[in-house]
Amino acid sequence: MIQHQITLAQAIDYTTRFREDPGEDMPYSETFLASSVKALLNQNGCHSFRIYLGRKADTRICSVLVAVDENGQDILPINNPELLTDDEGIILEDAFQCPPLCPPPSPLNE
Repeated sequence: MIQHQITLAQAIDYTTRFREDPGEDMPYSETFLASSVKALLNQNGCHSFRIYLGRKADTRICSVLVAVDENGQDILPINNPELLTDDEGIILEDAFQCPPLCPPPSPLNE
């Protein structure tokens, strides 16, 4: 197994337990386009990515994804003013949240 990999049984256990008591304003899942995540990961110096939890103005919880360099630093436009382009210093959010945009049934969401 690769680092961070878990079994399907563990994933089913975790997602089932969460759906049983998700807390207020918590989505069950968020879906990001692969092309957006690939752009995030393909940035110069990207070693990994980090997920921050955020709260939108309408109080919904959301995920904010940023690239991280080999020193553990977020790759952000404010850290590098020259990264203010569409393909560097990318920050992702605005995922498709469930609910209301839920994926088809799978062992992780039934």
